[in-house]
Amino acid sequence: MAFTLRINGTQHSVDVDDDTPLLWVLRDVLGMTGTKFGCGMALCGACTVHIDGTPVRSCITPVDSVGNSAVTTIESIGSTPAGASIQRAWLDHQVPQCGYCQSGQIMSAAALLAGNANPSDSQIDDAMSGNICRCGTYVRIREAIKSAAASSRQGG
Repeated sequence: MAFTLRINGTQHSVDVDDDTPLLWVLRDVLGMTGTKFGCGMALCGACTVHIDGTPVRSCITPVDSVGNSAVTTIESIGSTPAGASIQRAWLDHQVPQCGYCQSGQIMSAAALLAGNANPSDSQIDDAMSGNICRCGTYVRIREAIKSAAASSRQGG
C-alpha cells in the first residue's frame, strides 16, 4: 500500500504493507538509520521516535497507524530546543559508551524536557524507565537531563 508520511518535516511516499513496523520503513525504505533495532518487542527503547511529540517504540508501531501525524527521529531532534539542549548535555557529560541505545535515550529525554522544564529525579526515572543501557550509563544520563533542563531554564 502507498503511504505518505511526514517525517522530520518532510513528506515521504512509501509503498509497504500496512502492518510494516515504522522502524523498518525508516531504516530500510528511507535510509534513516539513526533509529536502532534492539529487541523488536518495545522493551529496550532503542527504536524510540516521536509521533506528534510523544515518544513511541517504532519497532511495534505499524506504518498504517501513523496517519497524518508528525514523526520526529534522531536525525532532526537537534532542531528542537529540548533536543538541542539534550544533545549538548549528552556530550558534556560523556554519556555514551558503546552508543547503541543513545538515539532512543535522547529521544525519550527530549520528550521529557519538552513537556517538563524541571523534572525531578523520579520523573526522569519514570520517563527513561523504558530505555535500557547495557553499558549502565544511567547516572550520567540523569545528570545530563538535569543539566539540559537547567541550561534550558537559563536560556541556553
